[in-house]
Amino acid sequence: MSDSDTVVLVPMLGRAHMVAPLLESLRATCTARILFCCTPGDRDVLRTLNAVGADYITVTHRPAGDYARKINAGYVATEEPLLFLGACDLRFHPGWLDAARAVLTPSVGVVGTNDLGSPRVMAGEHSTHSLVTRSYVDKFGTIDELGKVLHEGYAHEYVDDELVGTAKYRGAWAFASDARVEHLHPNWGKGTMDDLYLQQQRRMKVSRQLYRARRQLWT
Repeated sequence: MSDSDTVVLVPMLGRAHMVAPLLESLRATCTARILFCCTPGDRDVLRTLNAVGADYITVTHRPAGDYARKINAGYVATEEPLLFLGACDLRFHPGWLDAARAVLTPSVGVVGTNDLGSPRVMAGEHSTHSLVTRSYVDKFGTIDELGKVLHEGYAHEYVDDELVGTAKYRGAWAFASDARVEHLHPNWGKGTMDDLYLQQQRRMKVSRQLYRARRQLWT
């Protein structure tokens, strides 16, 4: 398989300084295309992306569901058969994409990667950043919305729980432990705390309630 079958979608909200390390990491491991999904008024990010010649789209910002909204917009704006649901605070390790593609089967549409941080992820039970087939999204969408990769009701957290939970319910999930896409998050001592990270606990409380309500759709 060729890396041209994959697009890495990266929602952005500030953190322009993370663009260069992310691009360096990705380009050192594969030739997959990367598409940044940005907020129109995010001048530092857009200036940085223009300076390095990176591909991007702009998506109207909405505090609730911004990450999911940008991923969904990236799905619509691209054609590659494989979508990696990324973020700016990642480090791609050699062989990650081949390892993720290796567990794809006709029935598997969502492949979990190893973020080298979350205990649930490293146990093979969950994934914070997944490789998703376009055919899976085209056929199923979310649990109740065709044409959507992620449900846009979550502030941010728990979009991955719903994605993984519904894929498991459909018998369409697999985990690739050797697909190492490291999450450089302060929770694991791998990143610097900033305003967005500080909002995590507040966001999680609201999103957890929504997740518990929606989980009844597939359990």
